[in-house]
Amino acid sequence: MSSENAPQTVAAVDLGSNSFHLIVAQLSPGELKVMDRLKEMVRLAGGLRPDRTLDPEVREHALACLTRFGQRLSGLPDDRVRIVGTNTLRRVRRADDFLEQAESALGHPVEIVSGMEEARLIYLGVAHSLAVSPEDRRLVMDIGGGSTELIVGDGFTPRRMESLYMGCVSLTREHFPDGRITAKRFQSALTAARQELEPCGETFRELGWAEAVGASGTIRSAAKVLAAAGWTEGAITRSGLETLREALIKAGHVDKVDLKGLGADRAPVFVGGVAILLAALEELGMERMDAAEGALREGLLHDLVGRIRHEDVRETSVAALAERYHADAAQADRVAETARYLLEQAGPDWDMDPEWSGPYLRWAARLHEIGLDIAHSGYHKHGAYIADNADILGFTREEQDLLSALIRSHRRKFPSAPFKELPKRWSASARRLAVLLRLSVVLHRNRRPVPLPEMTLRAREDKLRLAFPDGWLEEHPLTRADLEEEANFLKAAGFTLKLE
Repeated sequence: MSSENAPQTVAAVDLGSNSFHLIVAQLSPGELKVMDRLKEMVRLAGGLRPDRTLDPEVREHALACLTRFGQRLSGLPDDRVRIVGTNTLRRVRRADDFLEQAESALGHPVEIVSGMEEARLIYLGVAHSLAVSPEDRRLVMDIGGGSTELIVGDGFTPRRMESLYMGCVSLTREHFPDGRITAKRFQSALTAARQELEPCGETFRELGWAEAVGASGTIRSAAKVLAAAGWTEGAITRSGLETLREALIKAGHVDKVDLKGLGADRAPVFVGGVAILLAALEELGMERMDAAEGALREGLLHDLVGRIRHEDVRETSVAALAERYHADAAQADRVAETARYLLEQAGPDWDMDPEWSGPYLRWAARLHEIGLDIAHSGYHKHGAYIADNADILGFTREEQDLLSALIRSHRRKFPSAPFKELPKRWSASARRLAVLLRLSVVLHRNRRPVPLPEMTLRAREDKLRLAFPDGWLEEHPLTRADLEEEANFLKAAGFTLKLE
């Protein structure tokens, strides 16, 4: 068997607000076979303090779990592992060093995904766990510890996604803080959940679906409890949940919830999850939901396989964003091609990995003018804001920060602040990518479809030497003036550009 077709080990880790999950699989042509699964209830959301730092005890528990996961991931290259954090890690203060410690324990980078990206990955995981056709329309729901995702899609393609600011841990913590369960408290939790669902309920109802499936531990636990008690025949129904609600109220306290099919580790936050689930059935007008096995971690694996096979959703997302904001595609292509050429020239001098840096430079080049659709004045700032705040599917929070920094810095004064917000492992490379993008933009400032001459760009630390054929700069005085102006901008940022 050729090395290209030899089985490869891939892994995904879901750092959820309630539990952490690790899945390891073997990828071979035409098959993704799960080899190992690890799960640990951490309840990260329960340890998030008002100042957005983590309780020391919860932090210690989480890092101990991640150290065990790291042992299983040891030896795998970074491009065969994806680790994502969701709602609670989105909220943890950036100055908190938990992420740095988590990456050290795991031996791999941790990515923070937006709620919409989380929804996309959940849908992908569920769709791959079911027998689907492109015509199948379904609603997928996932109740996490700190957020709840709703997605309607056809086949493997999500059509409408929402990430709601409620989860089984957060709702339990807010409405049952001392563990007591009463009819009044449950109704309060139910109303709060319905209020979160209300703004998107009509949109989802209008889309419609043939089946509804749930993807989380809360939903699977509810299905098991209902079936074990004989209240349903395996599915989740509204009448079954009503009966379950009365059983929880009768128990009176989360410590006294003793239901067949419910694990002891999930019982403390089960009441909040049931309230969300019942609210969803009521607000969306559903009578039934089935439990699915696929979830975020399976979606991560399939997304990783897509990247390995050069089927990266990020390419589609960038193209869609550029089209949405009417970016000049021809100009973007010219800038992207020159940026690629300059990276080939200077990248080895800077010891830059082209597999990592090439795509980000290309995407930034394709998006660098999206801010023009808002206003010409300061359009680089408008474009940076869009890249930083839009829901760009496939991208993590840090990746959008990187795109934003490159777009923000592609013209005028070279800013320092956007690069300080990036992960430390990216900051130096990101500044150098910005230099390459700036030079590409300057070289195409006349916007003409005229090929550039053969150039050479050499870099030594922060000193660059850009050489043209003899006499070319003299024949193009405007370009020379533009490059000399750019040299002054770069000098203020600590780079030296010499023209030859």
